Amino acid sequence: MTHRDPPNRPPRGPRPPGESPWGGTHVRSRKERFEENTARFRSDRAAHDAPARERHAHDARGIPRREHEARAPESGHDSYAHEAEHAAHPARERRSAELRLYGLNAIHAVFSRRPQAIRKLYLAEARIPALQPLLKWCVANRVGYRVVDELDLHKLAASSHHEGVVADVLREEPHALSTWLRDLPGGPQCAIWLDGVGNPHNFGAILRSAAHFGVSAILLPKHSNLSLSGAAARVAEGGAEAVPLVRMGREDNAIAQLRGAGFTLAATVVKGGTDVFAAPLPERTIYVLGAEGEGMDREQAAACDLRLSIPGTGLVESLNVASAAAVLLAAWKAKRG
Repeated sequence: MTHRDPPNRPPRGPRPPGESPWGGTHVRSRKERFEENTARFRSDRAAHDAPARERHAHDARGIPRREHEARAPESGHDSYAHEAEHAAHPARERRSAELRLYGLNAIHAVFSRRPQAIRKLYLAEARIPALQPLLKWCVANRVGYRVVDELDLHKLAASSHHEGVVADVLREEPHALSTWLRDLPGGPQCAIWLDGVGNPHNFGAILRSAAHFGVSAILLPKHSNLSLSGAAARVAEGGAEAVPLVRMGREDNAIAQLRGAGFTLAATVVKGGTDVFAAPLPERTIYVLGAEGEGMDREQAAACDLRLSIPGTGLVESLNVASAAAVLLAAWKAKRG
């Protein structure tokens, strides 16, 4: 029986060295073919990207922006899934070096005080006129921004209270107590020690009142989990950038350091304290505020120099911790003239 080679296969038999069975004189290895395809892909990609790098788009209001940053999201909003997931995990957010802020005044405050902390900006089209200085700064400093719709902003902020703008910014770490005391000017000073406060809306409201009354700092215990969040910053309406956070060390050491700097510690209690409006509040006062609901720890209250209460009708047990903070700060400010 005679065997014949099919027409699509090379003829059998010996070949001269180096000759390909398909014709020609060189057989390319798999590695050579891979390198050739990779080089061709990179060349095509460079040719495709070059015009986009040189071309800038302008929106209808004359604000320049890079084309890939200006595009609206594709249908289904899949391009923002990872950003929404980031905002939905508070524990992961706290560990991150970045903080997701939202709310017009909160972002204006960051831009005014530390614009270099801004890493990415998302905004509704209606916010372009109000944010033109920030958008121009982003373009000049190669910080990306995107104009997105309402649903995307809701997902990014994990809140409906975004006010048309969301930003990723670098988180500012709390100061050490010794550093804060070293740099603190002499004369009248008031600060707030938060013992167990955890609600972000209460924290934001306290920051807002603290900024309004010129508080020097918010003091946080060594092991406190309290940190600035997007919700707290929005409620603070810019106050989070005006009032520094200070991390204390061991409680007895912190109390000694504060007293050494001339501060009087005032425990705030529901009953049994001196009327805050009648008390001679010292020039350098630390208000110690307890947790929502539980109030101050008794041992800590006993360690303070003063015990103060806010008088009321008695129809309700006490004020919310954020409301109480505003009253206490107003009483201290009134005595300073």
